[in-house]
Amino acid sequence: MSWSWKLETADDTVVGTSDEFESRSDAESWVGEAFAGLVEDGVDQVRLFDGDKEVYGPMSLHAG
Repeated sequence: MSWSWKLETADDTVVGTSDEFESRSDAESWVGEAFAGLVEDGVDQVRLFDGDKEVYGPMSLHAG
């Protein structure tokens, strides 16, 4: 399977998706590196997918 993120606003509106990654580790590394830019672009939360299956989320990108 391929791993990817759905990028959302706080009201669960999807505003984009990440590239696809070969492993969960690669996907999690990417979101850690891209975190600041995502927040600047108005992304409030992300959801991790393994193919079409949601693995976890929503995960807030805001402290608190």
